[in-house]
Parts: sequence; structure tokens; C-alpha cells
Amino acid sequence: MLFELAYFPIVFSSFFPPPTRFYWTKIGGAGTKMSNRMVCREASHAGSWYTASGSQLNAQLEGWLSQAQPTAGPARAIIAPHAGYTYCGACAAHAYKQVDPSITRRVFILGPSHHVPLSRCALSPAEVYRTPLYDLRIDQKVYADLWKTGMFERMSLQTDEDEHSIEMHLPYTAKAMESHKDEFSIVPVLVGALSESKEQEYGKLLSKYLADPSNLFIISSDFCHWGQRFRYTYFDESQGEIYRSIEHLDKMGMGIIEQLDPISFSNYLKKYHNTICGRHPIGVLLNAVAELKKNGVDMNFSFLNYAQSSQCRNWSDSSVSYAAGTLVVH
Repeated sequence: MLFELAYFPIVFSSFFPPPTRFYWTKIGGAGTKMSNRMVCREASHAGSWYTASGSQLNAQLEGWLSQAQPTAGPARAIIAPHAGYTYCGACAAHAYKQVDPSITRRVFILGPSHHVPLSRCALSPAEVYRTPLYDLRIDQKVYADLWKTGMFERMSLQTDEDEHSIEMHLPYTAKAMESHKDEFSIVPVLVGALSESKEQEYGKLLSKYLADPSNLFIISSDFCHWGQRFRYTYFDESQGEIYRSIEHLDKMGMGIIEQLDPISFSNYLKKYHNTICGRHPIGVLLNAVAELKKNGVDMNFSFLNYAQSSQCRNWSDSSVSYAAGTLVVH
């Protein structure tokens, strides 16, 4: 089926993951004792998708964030892209500008699986995620609670390090939270090719965490992947140039997401097959929101920025779209 193939090329790197790496790791500020040996996920895309230099990375993130404006109310959830920072760093800043580190104590990061077939959601075997800025600690209590539900698989460390959809949000998370860096933990979740019913189940499960103002949800997604190499070449000639057709298609989907209606978003995907790689994490968020709305919680979502990696004008061109948005609870 073309739709699925465009999203999830199945790549089996190995049936037998390499031995787990252990490190002596110090987490936290002054006075923190050395922990037992911890399993660490390396910043495997540093030096390629973004700079491995902490000082350069810090300067880049500060530059992009300085160009973004805060909106009304702190974000309870954001949607932001996961491409190389050269392409999407400026766009992502508009979402991260809405994060309030003074109230955030736990950061859930939901990213799609690009390389391994996964029909459910998976948790990391790591306890620490490394970034060029500072290390991020996984919330083991929440992980234990999620594991007890029986709804999650355990990915290998190799799968975790091969995947970029969560990692690309770690430096921005570290930067946004730097003023309270010893006071928060992260909850990374790799999201598989979920059915609509499973999106609803995970949304219901995670809704109690979304209801907590000390939690932030980061939904990792790019938008349209257009071109022959993505096997997706939808074109509405009434929009003029190809890139304008792509923008119209994306903004149609963005408008539906802003309505916070998971059924409408699912119908949009079925009709247009837009190659939104984080459609399942978005679906989980929309279903979590729908669960809270049943209980009278007032929320609104708004997109703040949209960009494309390039402007497609010919059938030989290709591009990826990026969007940044924020969910505010009133």
C-alpha cells in the first residue's frame, strides 16, 4: 500500500542488537552522588543532523529562539519538526518559545518510528539520553507505570540510536529547560503505525498525564514529504506552483489539527494520504485531548510557523514541510 510504504520503509539493521553500553554517569547539580552504572543513549545524530559542539549548538538555538515570539499561555503540548536543524531549526523555535521551564517537570516526547516495523508504542532501554548541552534523565517511575499497562514494547538501544524523531528534540528540550535543568525528567515514547483504535487507547492512557500542568508533551512530526523519492506527488493545479499546492494541502491538515478532532484528522489522511510522518503521534495527542474535553477541559491549538525545505516547481524536485504549533490549556 503506497501510503504506508511512503511513511515506514522497513529496515532491519540486525536481529541481534550489540551489547549494551554502560557508563558511570553523574546526573544533577552540585552535591549529587555518583549513580550506579546507567545505560546511556548516545547523541548519535550529533555531528551530522546538528552540530556536536555544545557551544555552537547553544548559540544556534539561542539565535533561532530570539527570532520567535511567545504567545498567550504556556504550552501543554507542542508539535515541532525533526529534520536536520539547517532545515527546520528556525521553524521549531516557534514551538519551543512557548515552553515555560518554571512549571515543567516532565517532558513526554512522542516520535514516529522511521526504521523498524512497530504496531504499538515502545519505551527506551536507556536511563540517560546524552546531548551536546547536558544529559537528560528518563523518568523511571513513569516508565514503570507505562510498562505495567502491557501496552508497550521495549526497543533495543540500537533501534533507539538509529531513530532521529526523538533525538532531534533533545537539544531544544535541553535549551528550553536549561534554567531548571536539574528539576525535570523526560519520557521518550517511540510510536508505531497505530490503528485508529490504538491511537484512541494510547490517547486515553496518556490523557491523565496531559491533564497535569507540570507535564509537557512534544509531538515530533514533519509534514508533507513531496517528490518521487517519497513516492508522493499529489498536485492540485488550481493552486499554481507545486510548492503552493503542497502548502495548501499541509495547511488544510493543520487547520483540522487546530480543530482538535481526531476523526476529522483521520479522514483527512485517508482522503489525501498526506505524508505526515508523525501522523500517529499527532493522532495520540488529539485523542488525549478529546478525552480531556469530555471532562470539560478547555483547550486550543494554534500553529505558529510553517516552512518548506525548498520550493518545488518541477516533477523532479522534492521537499519536506515543517510546522510548529502549541496546545494551551485554559
